[in-house]
Order: sequence, then structure tokens, then C-alpha cells
Amino acid sequence: MKYGFILPGGTAGEQLEQAVLAEQAGWDGVFVWEAAYGVDPWGLLCAVAAKTERIRLGTMLTPLPWRRPWKVASQVVTLDQLSGGRATLAVGVGAMETDLPRTGEELELRKRAAMLDEGIDLIRELWSGGLSYQGTYYEYSCERDDLAQVARPVQERIPIWVVGVWPRPKSMRRVLRCDGVLPQFEPGQDTPAELARLKAWLGERGPEIDVIAEGESQDATAVQPWAEAGATWWLETRWEMPHHSAERMRQVRDRIAAGPPV
Repeated sequence: MKYGFILPGGTAGEQLEQAVLAEQAGWDGVFVWEAAYGVDPWGLLCAVAAKTERIRLGTMLTPLPWRRPWKVASQVVTLDQLSGGRATLAVGVGAMETDLPRTGEELELRKRAAMLDEGIDLIRELWSGGLSYQGTYYEYSCERDDLAQVARPVQERIPIWVVGVWPRPKSMRRVLRCDGVLPQFEPGQDTPAELARLKAWLGERGPEIDVIAEGESQDATAVQPWAEAGATWWLETRWEMPHHSAERMRQVRDRIAAGPPV
């Protein structure tokens, strides 16, 4: 199992400091929040890339239907190049919590799901050097191949992690097209046993896909059941409000400095 830390907030400088500390403390990944307005995650992650050497970097997560896929593809490939191949893209349909900004984007779930599917396909096409894409919601066409040539990923395949609602068939078919799943379980079913069933289902259908578990821990006791169930990543979270208070920043630094729950 690998261990990542989701930075809950703070200024760009505070989050940069926390990310550097995470690499020093032995974490395997740092993931940052992507909201409609706030500290830009991709600019922040590029700054982290310049200050670190091995830690994996990504968002948690990007609401792809509310972004332009070609812009996201550009941001991720820029991070991948600057980090020497350490970028991960985590995507979902977008959260609807009332405390998040409203920007007039699409809210109908089925349409957002279709946009998510097309967005993933378009991003993959661009990363492979493709010059055109035609879908229901997105189209892209460019006659210049020099743009595609300079914007090639360092990694042979940048991992895309996607939210998967288990066991809904359409959602899980989407997972099989990606490289990792952020499981969303039915109420009351968020257990290692249910994750083990998801892991077994994936194992019957194709190549290895990362399965991500998340939560708060102080030591390996909280994490071990998820590792035994087949989770390949544990993401440490600290989501209590407010995200940016001095006390919250102190707690985040202290937990990062203590290292992964192994």
C-alpha cells in the first residue's frame, strides 16, 4: 500500500510548505483540493514539483464536467513534464454540497456523467498526440501537430483515477477504462468488506486498477483492514472546517510530520 495526504486548505505558501514536508516525512503522494475559486491546484502542484523529487502529485479531485478537458489535459501534462512523470489526475462529476461555489455549470447528473466520459476520452486522445475529437458535448480540432509534440507526457500513461459508485454498472464500466477508483459506497456500506468485494469484481475483469481508501488515522490500526481488503492507496484526510485556521494548519503539519500510518 502507498500513502498520500490530501491538503485541506491554506494559502499557496502554506500548502507548498506542507507538500515539501510530506516528501521529507516519507509520504508517497500529495493531493490538493480543486474548487471553483481559491488557490489554483495546478499552479501549486507545479511549484511542489520544483521543490520535490519523488512524491506523486495530483488533485482530489477535479470536477471534469465543469472544466474544459483540453485545458485540464494541458495542466496535467505540464505538471507531468515538470515533475519528471509524477502526475495523477483524479476526476469525478462534481460535488453538489451547498457550501461550495455555484458557477452556472451543468447540474443534471446524467449529463454530467456523459460529459465525464467524453472528457476522459478527449484527454487521453490529446495525451496520445491526437489532433481531433468529436463528441456530443466536446469537439476539438487542430491542424498544428507542433502543439501536440511539445505537450507529450513523460509517463507512458498518466494515471486517471475516477469516482466509482459501487456497484452501479454504468459507473463501474467507467472505472474499467481508468487506472484507479475512488470508491463511493451506498450509505452504511463504507467498510473494508465491501471494498474487498469491489476489489474482487475488478480482479475478474482486467488489469490491475488502483483502489483508493481514505480517512483519518494516527497509526496503522485504522488502515490495516483496508490494506487487507485490497486497497492500494490510503489517503489521509483532515476535512473538518475551517480548513485554513491556524489550528487546522498546525494539526495538518503535525500529522504530515508524523509520517504515513505504517
